[in-house]
Amino acid sequence: MAIGKNCIFKALLVKMLLFFFLCSGIFAQENLYTDAPLWRQALGGAVIGNPVAQVESVVVATDGGNLRAYSSGGTLLWDYFAGGRLTPFVSRSREGTSYIGRTNGILIAVNRSGRELWQHNLRTPIVFPVLIGWDGRIFVFLERRIVCMTAAGYILWSRTFERQTVLKPIRDNAGGIILVKEDGEILRLDPFGNTSSNVPRAQGVPVAVASLEFPNREFQNRRQAILLTYENRDIELIFFAEHANESLGGRLALTSPPLGAVGRNDEAAVLLRDGRVSLLSLIDQRILWTQASHIRPGELPSRPGHDDLHMLFDERGIYVLTRHGASGFTSDGRRLWTIRLRGAAALPAFGDDGILYSGGADWILYAYRLEDRVRLVQRPIYGEMPDGDYGTGNPGPSTWANYHFRFDDRSLEERFSEIRLAIRNGAVGAQEKEYAAWLMETAGSLITSPRPVAQPPVLAHHRVEAARLLAYIGSRETIPFLANLFARDPEPIVRSAAAEAIGKIGVDPEGLALRAFQNAVLPPYAVMDEGVLTAITIATGSLSRFSGPPLSVAGVRLLTILSGYDRFPVVRNRAQRELRNLRE
Repeated sequence: MAIGKNCIFKALLVKMLLFFFLCSGIFAQENLYTDAPLWRQALGGAVIGNPVAQVESVVVATDGGNLRAYSSGGTLLWDYFAGGRLTPFVSRSREGTSYIGRTNGILIAVNRSGRELWQHNLRTPIVFPVLIGWDGRIFVFLERRIVCMTAAGYILWSRTFERQTVLKPIRDNAGGIILVKEDGEILRLDPFGNTSSNVPRAQGVPVAVASLEFPNREFQNRRQAILLTYENRDIELIFFAEHANESLGGRLALTSPPLGAVGRNDEAAVLLRDGRVSLLSLIDQRILWTQASHIRPGELPSRPGHDDLHMLFDERGIYVLTRHGASGFTSDGRRLWTIRLRGAAALPAFGDDGILYSGGADWILYAYRLEDRVRLVQRPIYGEMPDGDYGTGNPGPSTWANYHFRFDDRSLEERFSEIRLAIRNGAVGAQEKEYAAWLMETAGSLITSPRPVAQPPVLAHHRVEAARLLAYIGSRETIPFLANLFARDPEPIVRSAAAEAIGKIGVDPEGLALRAFQNAVLPPYAVMDEGVLTAITIATGSLSRFSGPPLSVAGVRLLTILSGYDRFPVVRNRAQRELRNLRE
């Protein structure tokens, strides 16, 4: 009898151990994180917006008016004080520039070293995070207005709307901006301010929007589309190029009302109100899988705002972030991990290096290592390469290209006056590529190969003016042209103007301009013109301030050479001043 009881006890013990082992295996596979954070740092204030992670660093804004940056290892990199209360929206460009707004309407750009680059008074506070364009331009959202600016802070265009934007704007796959207005109208603005409108078939305002791309085998390109999801579970596709709508509600039946969506190629991940995530194949028009996330019933409102939810979809997988935690999924539906957060003051941020950053209501920033995988996309020090370009660096011939008298003094002055007025009024807009093409043709008229023999030569002072005006509408796409102009134009005053324009634009992530400057300073082709060397000095200081390290390291070396006693006194003094400014 005792033997029988012992056998029963051993059998129960084996079953319990087996059950515990299986459960442990499940939790290990799902990676439910309950461990202590990788590191924590005191912020000196309450977090007022979600952190923004980029290239092994993170920035976070606090209610005391500070913007602080930390390395992925928890080291404080810099602490910038904005001089007033901040809005809870931080954005970072490829160069690592942080854009933050004060509640009094001041927009501020801070470089990757924590140095203020510029301020611009918009008079009203921003209401959504700034979006960054492919060439570094920024789209700034006010209550009923959108402003497009260069990375250097010059206004390219603005648009005012009668109705408010109700969902956080997104950048589409063609580099434009998608807005959802309070009456349900969908607006798409291209990078130059041209607007196209679409009124969805469904009634009401979408609760989630995602940008998609569909292969178009007939024309060997990609069809751009917008996915709209509604409270009543309707799903609709809008193809802007064809001005066509397609309802998918009958073919893609969501099991719960949607709360958020994010797209990649022709697939979209949709977060449902019951806390589950569904992956939709829009080209096959079917639901690929549905999985539970970390979200529990009642944790999200029926219509989340811009600060309640964030979703990511990249080559690693799909990620859902809320104040209560985060979840990660592979594209084939396996749940990688979930984490629950307590006392988070804002949405967390998930970096490309697999670290989750969360700002707590206890004034502490927490970092959790959730993945050892990193993105397959190469991560240069200045962030990912843009998905495309806007064609402003090689805009093609202007409408004046075949006009024989386009370079006579009268025609040039009329055109210069038109472009100056547009720049002054912040109304470059749809004429941006036309203006850029004409200015490049004018500034580069002596280096064009082959140069039209029938065209009269453009005088140096006109080439100088064209180069200088390019600075006010230029971007990183313009840098190759200006660097080439600097290297090849025979006139020192034109070379100086090209260098000055590069300095005003401020961005040079590939280091093209800095290499051109080095070639002009060092043997065997060292420049001996005082004006050109002074322009190089000023431009190098500007590039170094804007981009910060590692570009500034090369810039400091060049400035050190220019500050030597074998240089012109004007050049030496300016180089020493630029070095002092960089060290402050």
